[in-house]
Amino acid sequence: MPLPPPPSPSPSPRMPGVAGGRLFASLPPPPPLRSRREVHVWYLLPDELNDASLLKMYTELLSPSERKNALSMNGEKLQKGAVLSRALVRTTLSRYTDCKVDPRSFEFKKNKFGKPEILWRSDDSRMERPLHFNISHTSSLIACGITMDTPIGIDVEDKKRKTAKNILSLARRYFTPSEIDYLAKIPDPDGQQKEFIKLWTLKEAYVKALGRGFSGAPFNKFSIILAANNRIQISVAPKVSNGSDSSCDCLSENWQFALAELNSSHCMAICIEDDSTSSDSENGRLPLGLKVWKTIPFVEDILVSGTEAVKLVS
Repeated sequence: MPLPPPPSPSPSPRMPGVAGGRLFASLPPPPPLRSRREVHVWYLLPDELNDASLLKMYTELLSPSERKNALSMNGEKLQKGAVLSRALVRTTLSRYTDCKVDPRSFEFKKNKFGKPEILWRSDDSRMERPLHFNISHTSSLIACGITMDTPIGIDVEDKKRKTAKNILSLARRYFTPSEIDYLAKIPDPDGQQKEFIKLWTLKEAYVKALGRGFSGAPFNKFSIILAANNRIQISVAPKVSNGSDSSCDCLSENWQFALAELNSSHCMAICIEDDSTSSDSENGRLPLGLKVWKTIPFVEDILVSGTEAVKLVS
């Protein structure tokens, strides 16, 4: 169904916390993020959201520039996806302020590589520690990851995603020699495709956590190692002294990953900075605490961690 046009300007400001007669306080607050090791993920399925009044409500949460960008997309499906992506970000962030911040009130900035961040006012005391987020989407699933006081990257890919080129051809173009060798040793085409998607998703999450994206941290400058014990490691090639390639300067190995199957249909990778260790944990590394919710903002939230909807791979 077509998305509604942007709402007409109101002569007087709307009361904070109200949209279409619904209180923003109806967004139930999640459990607090108590440490830098915790990650919360909220996801929605666009195909389940077809109610015109709900889509209109989500559209009204967006800034004028976000609405303009969404409605400029080519086709109703892309327009709907753009609206839902921004609405998911805004409603999710609002939860972590105990709804003290209206979803419509958030302002964002982008770093020079295009990664969005919250623009807090210098006198804003509503957040004790910086709130970080990252979003990823396919045509059938949109996910938003949240952390406190630590950068995060998240990527989701359809497990059945088809590639125009042969898997090894793509790997030779984007991946490192060790990753190409890893894929080449898999005789089963389906298995090769599955491992390729894992590697791609992990690499995307890593460069997004760095805040640089593909252009600022090319995939062939670092390797993802899928160890036999399901541990995920990253290997960065030694820097060449007096080298002219500055894209390697930002790469480091102090990052931790989580890899999961989401909703039985998608591969999800999460990357956060790993700056703490513990002698009580395996290899001296603290486990990443992950909670996942499936949501229809203002309608229904379901904690799906520990269910068939979230199957941890690593």
